Amino acid sequence: MNPPGLRLLLVCLALICARPLRAAEPLRALLIAGGCCHDYTNQIHFLTNGISARASVTWTVVHEGDGTRTHEVSIYHDPNWARGFDVVVHDECFGFVTNNALIETITRPHFEGLPAVTLHCATHSYRNATTDEWRKLLGVSSFKHQKLQPFKVLNAKPDQPVMKGFPEHWPDFPDELYEIVKVWPNCVPLAKGKGDGDTEFACVWVNTYGKGRVFGTTLGHLNDTVKSDAYFDLVTRGLLWACNRPIDR
Repeated sequence: MNPPGLRLLLVCLALICARPLRAAEPLRALLIAGGCCHDYTNQIHFLTNGISARASVTWTVVHEGDGTRTHEVSIYHDPNWARGFDVVVHDECFGFVTNNALIETITRPHFEGLPAVTLHCATHSYRNATTDEWRKLLGVSSFKHQKLQPFKVLNAKPDQPVMKGFPEHWPDFPDELYEIVKVWPNCVPLAKGKGDGDTEFACVWVNTYGKGRVFGTTLGHLNDTVKSDAYFDLVTRGLLWACNRPIDR
């Protein structure tokens, strides 16, 4: 005869096994957008809808500072600005913000483990600051880009989960190829853009910053790129990778 304690344990295990499995909770994503030189109003719509059609993601959007490179996003002035979010998508373009303390407030939650996705001009945001923390978060350093033109994107890591399903050669629409002058030690380039004079620069990558996983791409200047299925698929896989969620696309 089983002792009472063992019988109780077996009953509890049976009840647990009989309960239906709950689906994974949606990822709570914060999208920061705004600044110089881009159609953020439409691109926010494209991104949030395109990603949510491919993965279980709910969105909070902070969109401010259009038309300027010097705006300091209001939410960043709260030391706990990232509380309650599972991932932050950085799509801001504020290259002339040089407030080191503010920039390190932005990067700190990511260093502590909050996943990040960095899109296009986020790579040039805060580039004139003297702190390197934003560049370490990105995984790359860049200070200029080539002229707006179509160029080929070459899949350099087709077996990496983010790049599975991405074409071997993708003909991007007119876009800006950012010139990457430094790849930081924990960054792994996944794709390269082939630009002026057959120059090649990383344009898709993954990075580890402290405890945080980061997906980054410099692609996405014009709406044609941002609303394309190839871009949605790529960014969705990158977001899921950063969050350590299964990638099934």
